[in-house]
Amino acid sequence: MHGGLSPDLHSLDQIRNLLRPTEVPDRGLLCDLLWSDPSKEAQGWRMNDRGVSYTFGSDNVTEFLQKHDLDLICRAHQVVEDGYEFFANRQLVTIFSAPNYCGEFDNAGAMMSVDGTLMCSFQILKPADKKSKFNFSSATAGKPGNPSTGVGVFGSPATAKPGNSPGGAKSFPIAKV
Repeated sequence: MHGGLSPDLHSLDQIRNLLRPTEVPDRGLLCDLLWSDPSKEAQGWRMNDRGVSYTFGSDNVTEFLQKHDLDLICRAHQVVEDGYEFFANRQLVTIFSAPNYCGEFDNAGAMMSVDGTLMCSFQILKPADKKSKFNFSSATAGKPGNPSTGVGVFGSPATAKPGNSPGGAKSFPIAKV
């Protein structure tokens, strides 16, 4: 989902049955799925400081996952410093893929992959050096034998090992044992 949970969400069929395309209403299920946010400061449902939808606590996450026999909620919608951030004892993850969001933040971005054993791994997209100059006009830049003048979009490849620092991949199991 993009935002998060809704106090109006009682069945996953409600999501499946949403008509698409559609206009986003100012309140209700669709609005909440797009705009609600997790809150470390609160339990339960509270009005969101954004002026639309709600914030929800870790108690809402745990209840939702147990009710629907799920292990993890994946969402986006909020800039997080390291590209991804867990909430509610790793029951929810926020993944934000745009490094240096709008040129206003020094955040990393991230991509999450899930393998056949339900192991999640994260590839970190490092923020670009703000002092870097990009040269897109050179036809030879980045070709073999010619040094690139830009910053690699996906950073350097790294082996997925628990404990790698940002810039590599990190893996986390999500399946219930």
